[in-house]
Amino acid sequence: MTAQLPLSLRWPRRQRFEHFHAGINAAAVAATRVLAVQTGAPWLYLNGPAGSGKSHLLLAACQAASEAGRSAQYLPLKALRDHAAVIRGVAGSEFLALDNLEALAGDRDAEHALFDLYNRARAEGTALIFAAESVPAHLPITLPDLRSRLGACTQFALKPLDDAERREVLKSQAALRGIELDDTVLDWLFARYVRDLGALLDLLDRLDQASLAAQRRITVPFLRTFLREAG
Repeated sequence: MTAQLPLSLRWPRRQRFEHFHAGINAAAVAATRVLAVQTGAPWLYLNGPAGSGKSHLLLAACQAASEAGRSAQYLPLKALRDHAAVIRGVAGSEFLALDNLEALAGDRDAEHALFDLYNRARAEGTALIFAAESVPAHLPITLPDLRSRLGACTQFALKPLDDAERREVLKSQAALRGIELDDTVLDWLFARYVRDLGALLDLLDRLDQASLAAQRRITVPFLRTFLREAG
């Protein structure tokens, strides 16, 4: 079972603290940084809608923990099957990040496995950070003791960036690449493309390569052609 766990996950290069635009989530970011590197720091529970940065912070924390010499593991529960078996197979990590807790809510076997993991982590000094769309009280968890344990964590509600903040992040990331994104380009892009920051930054990477290859600035006509040809 342990062979199926992402123990040797290579942390995504962009999912790091330096790439997270904190804004009104600054307190959550600061607490997550501390938990990643400091033994005995309060366990955390992050909640928020899609696009609020929960997974980004969990992965950034694992990266920071690894760099601090701690063994770290990230469990994206939404993407994993047989949650109870996966959770029971966790072993040997000093820092655990469990994402998408809502994926196991209502699965009594998985809930008991997580309850046992929580207690085992306390006894062994393992640090835990959780993330879900809702606060523990609003998750459809059937095991009251588990809900109580999760509720005892320090909680932060993450807020997604607004359009103005997304534009500033794109402009700053573009500037680091030597690219100037003017407001006309951003207006056109935000009217016609998904506004998830991760998707926008991925698009910026591809646009950077395409503009270098074509030796052209990123203008609305260039962007229109690029997106049409990209399908």
